[in-house]
Amino acid sequence: MSEFKARTVAILGRQPEFGVSELESLYGAERIKPIGGSAALLDIEAGEINFKNLGGTIKVAKILAELSTSSWIGIEKYLIKQVPVHLKHVASGKFTLGLSAYDFNVSPNQINKTALSVKKAARRLPAGRQGSMRVVPNKAAALSSAQVLHNRLTTKGAWELVLVKHRNQTILAQTMFVQDIEAYGARDQARPARDAKVGMLPPKLAQIMINLAVGQPDPMKANGWDKAEGVRKFIVLDPFCGTGVILQEALLMGYSVYGTDIDERLVSYTKKNLQWLVGKYPNIEGRVMVEAVDATSYLWPRFSTVITEAYLGRPLNKLPAPSELNKIVQDSNTIIKKFLKNLRPQLKPDRKAVVAVPAWQISSRRFKFLPLVDELTDMGYSIVKFKHVDPGGLVYCREDQIVARQLLVIERL
Repeated sequence: MSEFKARTVAILGRQPEFGVSELESLYGAERIKPIGGSAALLDIEAGEINFKNLGGTIKVAKILAELSTSSWIGIEKYLIKQVPVHLKHVASGKFTLGLSAYDFNVSPNQINKTALSVKKAARRLPAGRQGSMRVVPNKAAALSSAQVLHNRLTTKGAWELVLVKHRNQTILAQTMFVQDIEAYGARDQARPARDAKVGMLPPKLAQIMINLAVGQPDPMKANGWDKAEGVRKFIVLDPFCGTGVILQEALLMGYSVYGTDIDERLVSYTKKNLQWLVGKYPNIEGRVMVEAVDATSYLWPRFSTVITEAYLGRPLNKLPAPSELNKIVQDSNTIIKKFLKNLRPQLKPDRKAVVAVPAWQISSRRFKFLPLVDELTDMGYSIVKFKHVDPGGLVYCREDQIVARQLLVIERL
């Protein structure tokens, strides 16, 4: 095996374990290294990463240097000396600089002072090379995606320099791609048919689930899929399609989709949303099939993989009494267990399925899980192992949320 050489740093989302597992599924465990609490190194060039399909990565930056210090004073000295040197090679005129620090104990004021010191040093450039530098002020240690996009920091004449603490060293990188939060918002909020009662799966989480299931096409991998099969011929099945978020994201990735739901009203919502999507993104080529069926008993026609958010139980604004919660858990467990038993003989042995099931937050980051999670082996499934992430820890939840989503990444035994 060749020696790992870090070329790119990925800045991960609010729950980094989702971004790490996604990157591991796509590129292999040997090509990534999680660092700190918010980033991962990759031995892949930034331009080779299909960033727009990543749900768990906020920014992708190419590594410029690895500093032998994690002291902010030492970092500041380096930036003051080196940034003006590199600005000599940038066309004169207006230039915008932003700084983002991850896993450092440093305040926004300290970062702003460093940026202003760099700006002052740039003024000492030879005549004709100075131009004018504008500094993007930090409201937090790291600039938000909105700030990076608004200030066009990934375009010519601008830099976002990302600094990530890694033990006693610092990774210095330049942001190449950043999540387009407006595009995600448009795909979520602008959809014509929505139903808050069934829960709204975030498009980013849908992307993560798809990537966990599909991975990287590689005919040499036992659990991969043959490139000869073709993206458009690869069919993503969502047996609990709801309003169609997973199908939507799969179509945008180029796959064909097959959605089913027992609720005819939700099937009509999915059809309406996908018609809207095709009108908004006319380059979509994947085929679409949606119908009303019962996922606990239906025999589906051909499909490639299963990616779904199963029945989450009724929405909860507060934690119910233990007896009531137990009934909710058992109701969800019964339905999902029937579904998994029905699915098993239909799932190809060399394909993964990703199923979001409910988990209930009974206190801060303490959850009550479905009983079936401990019965998967008896049901004929194995949980897919990750090198860098505990698969049992893939629980998607906000601090104030009662009903969380636990991702089960499974294969047929």
